[in-house]
Amino acid sequence: MPAPLSVPAAMPRFQPWAQARDEALRGLRGVLTDIDDTLTCEGAIEPAALAALHRLSEAGVPVIAITGRPAGWSEPCVTGWPVRAVVAENGGVLLQRSGDGGVLREFTVEPRERAARCQRLQACATEILATVPGANLATDSPGRLTDIAVDHSEHARLDAAGIDAALACMRRHGLTATVSSIHVNGWIGEHSKWSGAHWAVQRALGRAFDPAEWLYVGDSTNDQLMFERVPVSVGVANIARFVPQLAVLPAWVTAAERGRGFAEVAQRLLAARAGRR
Repeated sequence: MPAPLSVPAAMPRFQPWAQARDEALRGLRGVLTDIDDTLTCEGAIEPAALAALHRLSEAGVPVIAITGRPAGWSEPCVTGWPVRAVVAENGGVLLQRSGDGGVLREFTVEPRERAARCQRLQACATEILATVPGANLATDSPGRLTDIAVDHSEHARLDAAGIDAALACMRRHGLTATVSSIHVNGWIGEHSKWSGAHWAVQRALGRAFDPAEWLYVGDSTNDQLMFERVPVSVGVANIARFVPQLAVLPAWVTAAERGRGFAEVAQRLLAARAGRR
């Protein structure tokens, strides 16, 4: 278990999640959530988070996970967790459970364009490995279909200068680039967690995405677009690590870290919906 993170001076700008008002929560229709270090700890879902997903599902609250993880890594999440869909690779791939218990994949672009983009992505990855000291591709790279990822905190360590160098290289190659709690991700195209939310709600639930009807939970800099655009946004407590790099903060923060923080979110939301504190 990672050691608890120290809270920087900027943390008081957050509102404690426990103080969220019932009226702000009762109209919510679903939960959008990051996965790494929001539901998981060291790559595995925390028991408290899995139990919270089941409680939400039993209460009729749909959950859609949106992650920078690859499609291959995300498939067991679709089949093993009570979620309606998983958006993988920062909006590049949509995964849903099929009628026979398998997984349906959808992509933002057709196969020929994906193949062309793949060549560009691999050229960028090759340059990063050759020019950024200490850079390693993420160990989940074989499952990636629409992006590349450089490990900075999962199985390898890359310092701030290395992270900046990897970002700069991705941007020189025309990639959209962002930093999660574990990886530096790069992809080609305009998709994002935000576009992935629209896509997933439409495809999985058959209705338009209204951000005022959803709660978003995240933990790092690549969640900022969602923090900015989803009014009820919550950071689990380990977001403290990224406060110096955050231009946009979530509206609230939990007391607990990672999956236990997500469980705190679910408990408060379900209590508000039931009309009790």
